[in-house]
Amino acid sequence: MILTDELCDKLCAAAKEKSREIGIDISFAISDESGLPRAYRRYGEALVLSITLVPGKAYTAAVTQCKTKDVAAAAAEGASLMAIETNDPRITLVAGGYPLFANGKIAGGIGVGGGSEAQDCEIAEYVVSVFNQAIK
Repeated sequence: MILTDELCDKLCAAAKEKSREIGIDISFAISDESGLPRAYRRYGEALVLSITLVPGKAYTAAVTQCKTKDVAAAAAEGASLMAIETNDPRITLVAGGYPLFANGKIAGGIGVGGGSEAQDCEIAEYVVSVFNQAIK
């Protein structure tokens, strides 16, 4: 298992660190390669809606192996994954979910929520970079 408890703790700390640097409170979730929960944190007074969204973002990123923003584009009317969220209610089409890859294979997904789309994505990209450094 790549997403050990220790690595999950490290990723949670990275998300918290970056959110504090930006000046926002967030919710953060990690799922394994099957989309099953590994960790969840709500920092400070993160938006209540983020509590619901971030586990879905992590799940979606893991099972689709794509950023949730990209899944949303593919789920638009007439696109290749149109209405995917109606077939699996756990799919979340809100930006802030990112897949984690190790050795070219899916290792899990993360979800960040509580800020603007740009802030959530900035934090997620930072966490992905910490993950990539940690597995080298």
